[in-house]
Amino acid sequence: MSDSDAARYSVRDGIAVIAMNNPPVNGLGHALRTGIMDGLKKAAADPAVKAIVLAGSAKAFSGGADIREFNTPKASLPPTLHEIIAAQDASAKTIVAAIGGFAMGGGLELALGCHYRVAAPKAQLALPEVKLGILPGAGGTQRLPRVVPAAEALRMMTTGEPIPAEKARELGLVDEIAAGDLLEAALAYAQRLATEGKGPRRVRDMKPKLEGDPKAFFEAARAEVAKASRGYPAPLEIVACVEAAVTRPFDEGLKEERRRFEHLVNTTESKALRHMFFAERQTTKIPDVPEDTPTREIRKAAIVGAGTMGGGIAMSFANAGIPVTLVEMKQEALERGLATIRKNYASTVAKGRLKQEDMDKRTALIAPSLKLEDARGADIVIEAVFERMDVKQDVFRKLDATMKPGAILATNTSTLDVNAIAAVTKRPQDVIGTHFFSPANVMRLLEVVRGARTAKDVLATTLQLGRRLRKVPVVSGVCDGFIGNRMIEKYGQQSLFLLDEGASPSQVDAAAQKWGLAMGPFAMGDMAGLDIGWEIRKRRYQERPNFVYSRVGDRVCEQGRFGQKTGKGWYLYEPGSRKPLPDPAVDKIIAEYRKEIGVAPRAIGDEEIVERLVYALVNEAAYILEEGIALRASDIDMVYLTGYGFPPYRGGPMFYADTVGLPKVLASIEKFQKGYRGEVWKPAPLLVKLAREGKRFNG
Repeated sequence: MSDSDAARYSVRDGIAVIAMNNPPVNGLGHALRTGIMDGLKKAAADPAVKAIVLAGSAKAFSGGADIREFNTPKASLPPTLHEIIAAQDASAKTIVAAIGGFAMGGGLELALGCHYRVAAPKAQLALPEVKLGILPGAGGTQRLPRVVPAAEALRMMTTGEPIPAEKARELGLVDEIAAGDLLEAALAYAQRLATEGKGPRRVRDMKPKLEGDPKAFFEAARAEVAKASRGYPAPLEIVACVEAAVTRPFDEGLKEERRRFEHLVNTTESKALRHMFFAERQTTKIPDVPEDTPTREIRKAAIVGAGTMGGGIAMSFANAGIPVTLVEMKQEALERGLATIRKNYASTVAKGRLKQEDMDKRTALIAPSLKLEDARGADIVIEAVFERMDVKQDVFRKLDATMKPGAILATNTSTLDVNAIAAVTKRPQDVIGTHFFSPANVMRLLEVVRGARTAKDVLATTLQLGRRLRKVPVVSGVCDGFIGNRMIEKYGQQSLFLLDEGASPSQVDAAAQKWGLAMGPFAMGDMAGLDIGWEIRKRRYQERPNFVYSRVGDRVCEQGRFGQKTGKGWYLYEPGSRKPLPDPAVDKIIAEYRKEIGVAPRAIGDEEIVERLVYALVNEAAYILEEGIALRASDIDMVYLTGYGFPPYRGGPMFYADTVGLPKVLASIEKFQKGYRGEVWKPAPLLVKLAREGKRFNG
């Protein structure tokens, strides 16, 4: 794209218009930056120009840096965003930003470099850099507290959350809300300023908006942000920059912002968050399924099974505005499922996150039925029945006979062979796995399991649908457990071995949480239901007798302890509470099992606990990658970041292993091979190869 195409220059009644044109979000790539700078120079040199309007499209003023240029030489070619904003500051002619759609990150910093701002009524404004582990680096931390109160500036930058145009106007970030056409409103506003003789109003020359004692304000802000930042460094660095904005001259504050920005860019946390940002955008790129692959239209859906998963999946469709038929075999089960759906929505309404009218619209999209024939007209049907092959195959035989030609037949299985399910139909090309995660209406991960005969258009449609449902779809090949559950099995195996050797459930969970996991393996098991894992292990004992397990988990289940749903599992739960309480009865079960297998307990440190849990994930993931079950290491990272509570600042298991260094990971695994149940630690050939070559999983 040429510079003139990226930013179109015109003059209307003495007002220069610089119209940004870099779809889809007016990313501030080199061509657009050059076009803006050229436009500013042309306007400055033309005596007939009285003022300048900088405009984007109706959909986007600017989304900030152009991600297509990240990590390329083009990103730092002049003119930089800093140089453009310096030119705006130096302009003798008034500059008005016309903000449509959204102004995000560098896009909002560009708007702050303008002298006045007009916004469309539905525009959104944000400085979300904190979500990438960095801070606004083009003067945002210095200008925003001069335009809005310092407390609000801090909130915007430490949360990264957008504010609507009306609130921006109330705060002083926007001068006028456009009535009607945005560009016409901005031109009229610029004309009015020129007529009234109002010249440039530079944000850098404004006084920061903070009343009271700055020292007390920033001490309190630091304490509050430290509590909420959960180990992320960027929020506290933002506080320091805003403090510099309030207490130092503007240019000194800019230098402080630059210094702290450059520090953050090089932190592991920021690298992990940026890895996550790019990894999410990679998951739907499938080498043999081009982006222009035709897709099937999804206007109506059907779910078979109104249990926890089926109900959550139905809510996901309703939330996306897609009508869904929810089919159950028994009236009681159907009513129970619908009651749970209503309860979930009502809870969201009670918390103020959903309007009652929106709840009513969504529940109206869910049509209950006791007849499979009522699903016939759906474009996709998702089976969400009991996790047993014979049960699922029986459902698919019926779906094959019932559903219209061209309908996608999807299974929500979490471990079973999708090819074996597809084999009982006459249309295996229409069969695919859609493994939602519980609660399905909340969790972002969707494992899309591609069968051996799944058609390319079915895969492309399902990936597109996943995005429409606001999920992160990750493609997996067919194997037992797919990506996530195949890995978690090794993690669970090690967690039980740690109990055999001397650790307690609370010690293992505390070490995992302290490291950053949302919850430890035993609290997670209690939440999911220990009977589910027990069923899988019983199946494993038959199918894979060589797969070694500690039987301590079975001993717990044999006592009828299935977790939160029974009030006791690895922990004890008081009525109505989900808080896990250590239970001496479990300590006794574990102690008796140690005697049974003849293992004397030893002291185990937190570092060993974390390494064994995480490296078990990494090693199995290396097998998954080598076998082609996962397409990319970053896809595996996304599975764990969006489905298993892996801490974003660690970047996922594979990114974390890259950070530690694969030689060190391999050395630890080789050490574990010499310890208790060391035979289960077989280093993946890919891990060995990459470690010896000094390479990484994420290239």
